[in-house]
Amino acid sequence: MKPSSSWKVTLDPQGRVVLPQEVARRFGLKAGSQIRLEEDGQHLILKRPTDHLAKVYIEPTNSCNLDCSICMRHVWDEPMGNMEMAVFDRVMAGLASFDPLPSVFFGGYGEPLSHPAILEMIRRAKALGAKVELITNGTLLSKEISKALIEIGLDTLWVSIDGASPESYADVRLGAALPAVLDNLRALYQLRLHWLKPRRPELGIAFVAMQRNIAELPEVIRLGIRLGASRFSISNVLPHTPELQAEMLYRQAMSSAVYQPSGILPEVKLPRMDVNPVTREALVQIFQEKVRTLWNGSDERHMINVCPFIEQNSTSVRWDGRLSPCLPLLHSYQSYLEERPRLSKAYSVGSLLEQDLSDLWQDPEYVALRERLVEFSFSPCTFCNSCEMPESNLEDCFGNIFPTCGGCLWAQGLIQCP
Repeated sequence: MKPSSSWKVTLDPQGRVVLPQEVARRFGLKAGSQIRLEEDGQHLILKRPTDHLAKVYIEPTNSCNLDCSICMRHVWDEPMGNMEMAVFDRVMAGLASFDPLPSVFFGGYGEPLSHPAILEMIRRAKALGAKVELITNGTLLSKEISKALIEIGLDTLWVSIDGASPESYADVRLGAALPAVLDNLRALYQLRLHWLKPRRPELGIAFVAMQRNIAELPEVIRLGIRLGASRFSISNVLPHTPELQAEMLYRQAMSSAVYQPSGILPEVKLPRMDVNPVTREALVQIFQEKVRTLWNGSDERHMINVCPFIEQNSTSVRWDGRLSPCLPLLHSYQSYLEERPRLSKAYSVGSLLEQDLSDLWQDPEYVALRERLVEFSFSPCTFCNSCEMPESNLEDCFGNIFPTCGGCLWAQGLIQCP
């Protein structure tokens, strides 16, 4: 089957590529735009210009009804708060000024459904014509809320489930009850079945993998499929405490030379094959060798030194209206890079209460930062980690200034958000 999105393009007499107007509009390609063209084997990859805003993360609140063991709130000293409607009004006004309209993701570091006006927020974003997603821990997803989300037209609902048994689930999401969350999802499933329009919202499951729960991942996937999930986002844990360091599943992967850009390592191209007792041990050994492994053509090196928030042309709005380039920079917090504490200080471009979204997006300092992130010429802190500079994101040994992203685990494909 051919790719779901493919187009034939032509060259004009001057040898210039002529793109279909709808494609150019969807990807923010305008006259004079600077776009990045990358060579990848037999392919040329055309990337969106960095001045095209395609997605806006909105943090309705940084407070939560749970006290999860993996949450960064255990290691920060920040006030809790809900986004005021005056701030949200500024977000909506800013979104409306962009063409095409960016998508909206309600998330951040709190429980969005705990905001008293969250349904109104979703309704207004949908009224603009935006594609809208939301992530929740599922405990507040009552039948009434589910019905409202369906009627409003929420496109995608992500639910965090970190265990398939009540014991393992409660071990991570302290204070939560898996049976209640599953009952909520079953009710959502039934409501979606009886909805005459296309079955929305699409359901996604987010899972944070750790030593204590990785064995339950297959059952979580099976459970999610039974509940109607069509997407699964698996992340590693970001260790905020020494206890969480023991839960990491990527100690070798973080510093392995196999994942570093290099033409020195031998290349091993693997075809599609069954993963079963006959092949499993051999495949595990191959992936542990100092070789560059391509599984059915995929190259894991594409997952490193790449900011996922820049790749999707996104920005993030904190509950108080501060704008940041990504979710990790919304708040200041401590985590661990191997055995060393690392302070990640929040970075803000400015406030939506003082400037328009379009003005902040085009701020020269922000534009320059996006270009730096595309180039990703930061020191390889996750791979090296041998001096004192990885202890914060203030500067690095390559001369980069705040914020420096060489120690960011999102950019190394180790942590990921839906």
